[in-house]
Amino acid sequence: MNIKFSRRRFLTTSAGALAAVAMPHLSRAADRPAVTHGVQSGDVTVDSGVVWARTDRPAQMLVEVATTESFRDARALPPIAALPESDFTAKMLIENLPGGQDIFYRVRFRDLSHPAVEGEPVTGRFRTAPADRRDVSFVWGGDVPGQGWGINPDDGGMFTFSAMRKHRPDFFLHSGDTIYADGPIQSEVKLADGKIWKNVTIPEKAKVAETLDEYRAAHKYNFTDDNLRAFNAEVPIFVQWDDHEVTNNWSLSKELPATYKERDIALLAARAGRAFHEMYPMRESIVEPGRVYRQISYGLHLDVFVLDERSYRGPNGPNLETVYDPASYFLGPDQIAWLKRGLLNSRATWKVIASDMPLSLVVSDTPKGGSEAIAQGDGPVRGREFEIADILRFIKMAPISNTVWLTADVHYAAAHYYDPNKAQFQDFEPFWEFVSGPLHAGTFGPNALDNTFGPEVRFVKAPGKDNQNLPPSAGMQFFGHVKIDGASGQMTVTLRDRADVALWSTTLDPKPA
Repeated sequence: MNIKFSRRRFLTTSAGALAAVAMPHLSRAADRPAVTHGVQSGDVTVDSGVVWARTDRPAQMLVEVATTESFRDARALPPIAALPESDFTAKMLIENLPGGQDIFYRVRFRDLSHPAVEGEPVTGRFRTAPADRRDVSFVWGGDVPGQGWGINPDDGGMFTFSAMRKHRPDFFLHSGDTIYADGPIQSEVKLADGKIWKNVTIPEKAKVAETLDEYRAAHKYNFTDDNLRAFNAEVPIFVQWDDHEVTNNWSLSKELPATYKERDIALLAARAGRAFHEMYPMRESIVEPGRVYRQISYGLHLDVFVLDERSYRGPNGPNLETVYDPASYFLGPDQIAWLKRGLLNSRATWKVIASDMPLSLVVSDTPKGGSEAIAQGDGPVRGREFEIADILRFIKMAPISNTVWLTADVHYAAAHYYDPNKAQFQDFEPFWEFVSGPLHAGTFGPNALDNTFGPEVRFVKAPGKDNQNLPPSAGMQFFGHVKIDGASGQMTVTLRDRADVALWSTTLDPKPA
């Protein structure tokens, strides 16, 4: 039975439990297990959250949790193992937390072979979802670090994360392309103006990722950035994946370039998936181990539906099917049924659908000229659009109010308003889709829009067709910021650049359920 603690009971810690984490340890840091890549939290709800850390040897992760920064009220949790099989990572679901509360956690590791040897603690924090109608704030984006633009200390590192951190968001929705496993990081890149971009490098990022350890290293490379580690210690992550966690535009029909010695795309995806789940504080599914799609409820005003548009898609092809069949799968029938159930049962004011790819921007799978995303060009519903039409029709008929789609992927910022009166398929209610990113990658776009669902561009900032793959130093790195007013339920969406300049904003009034 899951026993809910009151705040008073949460603060109660036995002397024995505290003693268990206060064992003597050696004074020399090199002799003790270290927290190697900072700490993270994620998938936070009103009474729980996941905590993650990594160490450098077989060890036990020891976690203390408190509602004060001084840890005066600390509760010690049972230790869990960090073993070579998981690259010495460990994550723990912390339950029975008070709602709407700042939670402080402290992580250290204890050597498995020498239980008296403990490392130095590293602290983090997160805020549980509100049990009342307080304001909610979160940021979103994707794409880090891509196109060879790695961590450059001379450019401040990945400091879009520093800009997002200043807003003290309740959480960060990472819309995918958390790494570029297919993108080597060279020590230097020559810029168009003749200057040199200098990357921090590691040996594993000198080539495309193929082995499990190379996929792991790509994630760990990101965690060496000071901005990202500071952000992770304060802001919980709701993470999803897209293609570059495996390789560019991957599907079962992927023809790997000559740079890959391993030619089995399914094997690469399996290794990439394992590394992805090891490296982030995600809740794990018992029903389907490795599942990415999930619903995260963040208080009375917000449910987030995190989609997986990679694992269940059919092979990338022309995307012109005139009937719905496995060739046109994008989410797949099981995930669609899950999404419909979740939307129907949601009592939250806003239902945010986190899509790792945009609905109507045409994204081609070159060089074959196939379709990488949902859209393939103007006209009636075809191919993967059958699934989107089905979802939009269901939302209208149910009826389900206040759905908003958030995405990244295309490496520029945009706001799209979907109007059935301007669409080829018209059986849906108007809605918004907001696009942000890249957080730290080359800037591209804009892409062509498919008119099937009637999108209208209300805002776009992109470099233009003659100025593609701009480096982060050009300033065109973008993130989105969402605020939900606790009293009125209004949602304000703002698109910002890495200098934290507000580029465009709109406020949406919630409709009655």
